[in-house]
Amino acid sequence: MSALDIVVFAAFVATVIGVGLYKSRGEATRSEQGAANYFLAGRGLSWWLIGFSLIAANISTEQFVGMSGQAANWLGIAIASYEWMAAITLVVVAFVFLPTFLRSGIYTMPEFLEYRFNPFARTIMALCTMVILVGVPTASVIYSGAKVISVYFAGITLFGLDFGNIVVGCWIIGILSAVYVFAGGLKACAWADLLQGTALIAGGAVVMVMALRALGAADPLALVQTAVAPGADAAQIAQAGPWERIQLLNGGALPAGKLHMVRPGNDALIPWTALVVGLWIPNFFYWGLNQYITQRTLGARTLNQGQRGIVFAAFLKLLIPFIVVFPGIMAFNLFNGDMRQLGAEKNRPVLEAFARGEAQVYAFDEHFAALRPDMARSMFAANAAAVGAPGAAAAPAEEPAALAAANDALVAAAQSAGRKVSTRLIGYDYDAAFPLLLKLLPQNGLLGFVLVALFGAVVSSLAAMLNAASTIASMDIYRKIRKNATQYELVTSGRVFIVVFVLIAILIAPELGRPEFGGIFTFIQEFQGFISPGILAIFLFGLLVHRAPRVCGTVGLLLNPVLYGTLKIAAPHVAFLDRMAICFAAVLAVLAVITLVKPMPKPVELPVNPSMDMRVDRSTKILGGAVVVLTLLLYVVFW
Repeated sequence: MSALDIVVFAAFVATVIGVGLYKSRGEATRSEQGAANYFLAGRGLSWWLIGFSLIAANISTEQFVGMSGQAANWLGIAIASYEWMAAITLVVVAFVFLPTFLRSGIYTMPEFLEYRFNPFARTIMALCTMVILVGVPTASVIYSGAKVISVYFAGITLFGLDFGNIVVGCWIIGILSAVYVFAGGLKACAWADLLQGTALIAGGAVVMVMALRALGAADPLALVQTAVAPGADAAQIAQAGPWERIQLLNGGALPAGKLHMVRPGNDALIPWTALVVGLWIPNFFYWGLNQYITQRTLGARTLNQGQRGIVFAAFLKLLIPFIVVFPGIMAFNLFNGDMRQLGAEKNRPVLEAFARGEAQVYAFDEHFAALRPDMARSMFAANAAAVGAPGAAAAPAEEPAALAAANDALVAAAQSAGRKVSTRLIGYDYDAAFPLLLKLLPQNGLLGFVLVALFGAVVSSLAAMLNAASTIASMDIYRKIRKNATQYELVTSGRVFIVVFVLIAILIAPELGRPEFGGIFTFIQEFQGFISPGILAIFLFGLLVHRAPRVCGTVGLLLNPVLYGTLKIAAPHVAFLDRMAICFAAVLAVLAVITLVKPMPKPVELPVNPSMDMRVDRSTKILGGAVVVLTLLLYVVFW
């Protein structure tokens, strides 16, 4: 970084923190409204603050690292469904979920379950949400932020700290983010998110433009080596502009083509079946029931402000694939050699173990099999002998994908027998896609701006997660134990929980770089499957089926992780989104039977917040409909 980059970086960070703390000044933690001020910004957020805050809380290096990495891999633009389907989901949440939540005056999602079902359901959801929130997305955002630091600043040492070490990056990101959220609560977060959300979108747009320029100027002979489209021709590429080069290199029919929203039914992550049911489950859970997202909407000044803020966020979601997914696709075309080298560095410990003859079964992906076919076949033969299937070693498949699939069957057999299995050998480190794109930025202040936008993305997301986890810990757990806790006590406990949670997440984060997790974005979505289908099912029953008995809350929360875990073990070949759909359908069926057998004699009466203005402007509904139409048009264009 040049001196100007450093100045831009430092000035923006100071401005964001200063604005956040200035706007949250005077929030008296000892007053009667102390908890509402700290955890829900005094229920006074306007629509534009809510919209930018939702995007800043959602978009982080989890997307810039994880989603762009999946785009660089085989998924391509199909990964954009998480963003574009979210736009429709947000509109539904605004007009179906939010009115009930704001009318009841709740602080947390688990709190709603106590009013609608029973205290036990509230406690279960609070504990599960708190544990997963800290251990999965919080740790993942810390890891992905540290990933940017470790890749971009590799080889740089400052004050005795090796910035190329992922552990050092995790501590830097975690501590800076904890200090930020500790001070100001949700109101400080919301105002800081206004600046950080704007910078995030602008910074992503800068990277997109620079990637297009680099692709347009790249050597056609080098680019054609990265093509997945059949028949890609260097002479044709030489005559094409940047956007046409993306199509020539990454187009073509499925399954190789990266420019299709729909994937084959046997795709490991997003089969076309997931677009029908499976992908809607994590979307509705995340945007409608996930505490660190809904906390922004629960702090709305009025229902109309909350709904308009959500619709504004839905529109911004339509822009995200253009600054995250398409750059990820181009990153493979521009930096596939660097990704291969980084993958080789990750593979080194496993290859050394194989060379020593260490007794274990060795896993590898199809890209490793394509890059090192002789080594892959040797491992396949050794694995076949190790699991007692020597006949399989006689005719290993020639195609890398087929060889990797055959080896996966041996790995599964080894795991069933309790044998030791290595971390998966990879051909490319796809999570390095976006960090590598930063090398395209000039050191004239522009680099500093994009880096501070990424830093802001990490800080805003972590602030949201830590604030949400501490809110649940204070309002759903601590307040239940200390029934007479003062407002000051509740806010203080929230700050203590922030410190505890960030330390736990920092310790977990470095482990997420292990290849068997399959990329940070996949890890997050897979793990959510243990809770999201069950939570979504019981909330739908709680909101829409007014005579569903109180026991439904407990049954749905306990049944889903059992079903999902069973499917994961018994049918590992089923895509995790399809497993979510199966679990969701099963939980709904069980809850329906319980309701038919023993319906409540009369609906539950939820509490009412008399100070909440529940009026809605017609224009807000029109804007929501417009976002849905735009989303459908994008699917038509990129189908």
